[in-house]
This record gives sequence, C-alpha cells and structure tokens, in this order.
Amino acid sequence: MGEFDGLLQGAVRQAQAANQPENGDYYDDEGFLVCGNCHTRRQVEVNMPDLKAVPFDPKKKVRVKMPVSCRCRAERRKQEEQMLMQDREMRAAQTLQRQSLMDERLRDISFDGFQQTKDNAYNLKLCLRYAKHFDEMLAKNQGLLFYGGVGTGKTFAAACIANHLLSLRVPVVMTSFVKLLETMQGFSEDDSTLIARLNRAKLLIIDDLGAERSTDFALEKVYDIVDSRYRAKLPIILTTNLSMTEMKESADIRYTRIYDRIFEMCYPMQFTGRSWRKAEAARRFDEMKNFLEGNDG
Repeated sequence: MGEFDGLLQGAVRQAQAANQPENGDYYDDEGFLVCGNCHTRRQVEVNMPDLKAVPFDPKKKVRVKMPVSCRCRAERRKQEEQMLMQDREMRAAQTLQRQSLMDERLRDISFDGFQQTKDNAYNLKLCLRYAKHFDEMLAKNQGLLFYGGVGTGKTFAAACIANHLLSLRVPVVMTSFVKLLETMQGFSEDDSTLIARLNRAKLLIIDDLGAERSTDFALEKVYDIVDSRYRAKLPIILTTNLSMTEMKESADIRYTRIYDRIFEMCYPMQFTGRSWRKAEAARRFDEMKNFLEGNDG
C-alpha cells in the first residue's frame, strides 16, 4: 500500500507541476487552464483515488485536473517527433552513403552546376521536376532509367537528383551493382540484411547497370535488389550504357526478367550528345599542350 500511495502522490505532484500557467496562459470560467496561444485547454478532469481519505480506500475517488497537451503543444510535439524520425533516417542513410559510389566529386554536384546543352536541356528539366515532386514519385513508386552512350551525363544527372533530395533530408543511397555484388560475395553481411538496409533509403540510385559480371549469382542478386524495391513500393533510378534495343531484345531470360521489372518501375530517358568525358579529356590535352609548348623564357 505504501508503494502504491507513493506512486500516486508522485503522479499528483507531477500533474500539479505541469498544471502551472506559462506566458499568456489563463483560466476559463470553469477553472481549467487554457493555452494563451491556441486557446485550447491544457487540463482535463479525471477520477483519482482520494489520498487524503483515512483509512485509504482506492475505491473512493475525487475529481482532479490533470495536464494534457493543448493544440499548439501537440502540434509542436508531433513536429519534433517527425524531425527526430527524419534525423534517424538520415543517419541510417548517411551510414549507407559512406559505403556508396557517391564520392566527394559527386557530392558537390548540383542542378545549379549542370552544364546545359541542346542535348541535355530536356532531360535536365525532367530530372529537376522529378526531384521537386519526389513525394508524389515516392507515393507512386515511380523510378527512372537513364540510358545512353558513355559520358553523356547519366551519372551526373542522377547525382543531381540525389544531392537535391539529400539537402531536403530525404534519405538517398547511390551505389553500383558491381560494388553491391562485391559486398555480397565478401560475406561481410547477409544478403537479406544488406537489401533491408538499402531499403531504408527513400530513393536508391544504381549506377552502370550492365557492368556487372553475367554469372548466375550476380544476375540473381541484381534481380533481388530491383525486385525488393518493387515489393517495398520504393522507387529506384538506374543508369546504363546499354541501348533500349539491347535491353528489350535480350535473348537471355536471366536479363529479360530484370529488364521487365525495371521497365515496370522506371520511366526511360535517353541521354545523347557528345561524351563529356571525351570533351574534358580533349580540353585538358589542349591545355597541357599549350602549357608545355609555351615560351616562358
């Protein structure tokens, strides 16, 4: 009885402390504490055992005003809980990102720095719209498939989307099948555990589809990763140097089921134009040539 009595007294003291008015709070005509900001009650009346009764009888009740959250405090607490959940999601995503393909060069990439040309202007518009409306894309489990020649900006565009969303605290992971398969083959982590960790990200970006080895093990794991996003109703963005014809007309059933799942989830976007890598290599070559041939006395 003494322990129970102490718990009740502690609850009452805590309630009394929480029932103290704060800046702008006031009491209404019925004696209830009201928030001075949202003007909703901060108290409700409940039945409590009468601690003053002698002898103590737990069946004997008295009406006691107990604290509750007013509307604005409840909304603030909800926002704080959402922020805490977002922080947890971001920390989990950042752990994954440290193991991902997104190195320092890619982490600095943004839509503002996207060099627009006649070849990529349309795709840039689509990528930016996808990023800005990602909540809708997430709800629809809508992904993207970037395909085209080497150096046409597919990885750059994917990184722009990733960094835009990361700046908005949306968990994103960007990696490659090659790297994921190396992790799986290294037995450092159970495959199902790795896939579950990848699915903590709201968006998964896989770079360079088709660069992985065409072994039964590799293709089975590629399918498992893509299919896991489908079943979890989470979007995926993939980049590949393969052509649409190569993917649609593949005679290998192992590839066919992978591509069929991708086409079901992802909107295809073709990247064309001169290779940025070749253009950059040519620029650096000319720059070095002019330097070496220069006459500085």
